[in-house]
Amino acid sequence: MMSEPIKQEPEKMSFFATLGAIFWSFIGLRRRSDYEKDNTSLNPFYVLAAALLGVAIFIGILLLVVSLVLK
Repeated sequence: MMSEPIKQEPEKMSFFATLGAIFWSFIGLRRRSDYEKDNTSLNPFYVLAAALLGVAIFIGILLLVVSLVLK
């Protein structure tokens, strides 16, 4: 009697691992195998938090550059 294989849920990545994956994806230096692994293991809540953090840092850098140029 053959039993069905147990489908294992991939282990979710930590927040810092998610930050690293998103950082390398933005730069465009992500291997295909890492990308495929990320597809199954990224936590959507961590991705959202990382995106908001990235936007805040990006806006902060832009404001800093503008204030330095205008001085």
